[in-house]
Amino acid sequence: MAKQVIKIDPITRLEGHGKISIFLDENGSVENAYLQVPEFRGFERFCEGRPAEEVARITPRICGVCPWAHHLAATKCLDDLFSIEPPPAAHKLRELAYSIYQFYDKIIHFYFLAAPDFVCGPDAPAAERNILGLINKVGVDIGKKVIAHYKDSQELIQELGGRSIHPVFGLPGGVSKGITTAQRDDIVNRCKTYIEFAKFSLQIFNDIVLANKAFVDIIVGDVYRMNSYYMGLVDENNKVNFYDGHIRVVDPDGNEFARFHARDYKDHIAEHVVEWSYLKVPYLKAVGYKGIEDGADSGLYRVAPLGRLNASDGMATPLAQAEYEKMYDTLGGKPAHTTLAFHWARLVELMYSAERALELAQDPEITSDDYRVIPTEKPCEGVGVVEAPRGTLFHHYWSDENGIITRVNLIVATGNNYGAMCYSIRRAAQGLIKNGKADQGLLNMVEMAFRAYDPCLACATHTLPGQTPLVVNIFDRNKNLVQSLKQGC
Repeated sequence: MAKQVIKIDPITRLEGHGKISIFLDENGSVENAYLQVPEFRGFERFCEGRPAEEVARITPRICGVCPWAHHLAATKCLDDLFSIEPPPAAHKLRELAYSIYQFYDKIIHFYFLAAPDFVCGPDAPAAERNILGLINKVGVDIGKKVIAHYKDSQELIQELGGRSIHPVFGLPGGVSKGITTAQRDDIVNRCKTYIEFAKFSLQIFNDIVLANKAFVDIIVGDVYRMNSYYMGLVDENNKVNFYDGHIRVVDPDGNEFARFHARDYKDHIAEHVVEWSYLKVPYLKAVGYKGIEDGADSGLYRVAPLGRLNASDGMATPLAQAEYEKMYDTLGGKPAHTTLAFHWARLVELMYSAERALELAQDPEITSDDYRVIPTEKPCEGVGVVEAPRGTLFHHYWSDENGIITRVNLIVATGNNYGAMCYSIRRAAQGLIKNGKADQGLLNMVEMAFRAYDPCLACATHTLPGQTPLVVNIFDRNKNLVQSLKQGC
């Protein structure tokens, strides 16, 4: 095969550094494929030697997309480290802010990163597969509505957290400030508009994606399928919860496999080191690591929106529950194994985050002045978990008796999905690339396999390099380079 280099520049729908390598056999068929993460992990070491209370302000710097997830996972970890239970108002204020952040983040992914593939089409030129191309397709008025809600929700989380990107809100034992009755009333009114925007977004998905048979065939087709275990936080009724609860795991048939407290995560999850990436592959200890494979015999599991919905028994708010039921009725029941359904699940969660924020804002206790308890116990070890937009996020800290951090372990959402992303890319490449050749449309469809997970590789590798290139290399059986695509900004 002759060497060929194709460059696509720019692409900005991946957060962080990544490289896909696709290996072909002598017939030009895909033999294997790898999603490589070439950046070194560092933030766990950055935290060592720091006062424990600083970690909730350090870890949000891991990523400008996921700061609230790290901030509140860290805050909950500090509660556990100092053996302190925050007042009820603090719990509700944290969850309120986090629900609004979840709403804001899902707007980013659906409209800016995912929707261009469906609205503009996977075969559209790269220069058109972006937010501007999407606005050109759906109209300026819709674009204005998207940007307005993105802006409003970002301003609201800044009002609650002090900063929108690097919050200074959560403290061991509570939060840094409460809200007034006037602020509460304003939040209630804004959350009502968020619910209407969620309805609007689900209608767009229905009109543009579900009404298009070609798109539905892609979503439910065999190319984007992985039979796996699923994990997510659930409340006492096994309903989805972003902020608190127990971690539930279901098997590929949807049966409960495990249900455990955050502190027990190491009894259930281990991480496998692969030679071709700095990112480790988590797996279920009870099943074991069997390679990048799917099925009940593989210990790989999936998190993030589809993982949460598959691991739950439903949504805790009425409008989201109706959309949950519609999704599974359309996809043929639970669990849904089609990877592109992550996008639909994300919109169901958009509705849930808006409804849950409204519920919390209307709670009379949300304006209480009792929003922090000062720690008095000697610190030792703590674990905190939240559902990041990209899945289950674990923070685990150890400290000396003076509260100086001695060790940190982070298992981030994208890390939990790493084995699944590698499998999904390989399966898509095998289903799409034939005879050793692939045009830009097919290669974008390979990328859609990992884009559905909304990967955040800066979080996964805990580094701040300042660029976001994606390199795709295709090799023949003898490891000779056939095609190289560099995508970045």
